[in-house]
Amino acid sequence: MNTITGLFYVFAALLLFAAFRVITARSTVHAALYLVLSFFSASCIWMLLRAEFLAIALVLVYVGAVMVLFLFVVMMLDVNFDNLRTQFKSYLPVGATVFVLVLVEMALVLLGNKPVGVAVATAPAPTGGSNTRALGALLYTDYVYPFEIAAVVLLVAIIAAIALTHRRRRETKYQDPGKQVKVRAQDRLRVLSMPSEKQEP
Repeated sequence: MNTITGLFYVFAALLLFAAFRVITARSTVHAALYLVLSFFSASCIWMLLRAEFLAIALVLVYVGAVMVLFLFVVMMLDVNFDNLRTQFKSYLPVGATVFVLVLVEMALVLLGNKPVGVAVATAPAPTGGSNTRALGALLYTDYVYPFEIAAVVLLVAIIAAIALTHRRRRETKYQDPGKQVKVRAQDRLRVLSMPSEKQEP
């Protein structure tokens, strides 16, 4: 067993342990932190497979954005998850069925592509640079139009989300700073001339 194989088994064991603790931890914050550990372990496995871009994207996107947002929401809302766990055992048959189906599908995919007993070789390093450089060159040469279409679709989705969030509602009162600056005293204040004493009839 060489060093890369030993590191793979170490990171795979950490990944399995962290994934198991995600679903068994009683605290939601602890479960989220174990999920962060599983993401880091998976990114280390990607690094061993010479897929640096996927490893960096996994850390930046999931650990740096998604999990931080999830932890922020969990700690701000202070949801009582004990009531949600009362019916946890009733979902075990469905979860076990899905687990068995996923395991069978993975076994069919892994065993169907190669004969049993043949070792899988690691992907060779791209010539003239790293994996990230080869992926960038492929995206911006052969797949530049689908890449630009995906960027436009994401931009339209962002604009639509902003438009739906900031639409004008009737029940919401807005202030116009321009109109507030132009207000004069005569528009807001009316001076009445009243006698100081009222004469009785």
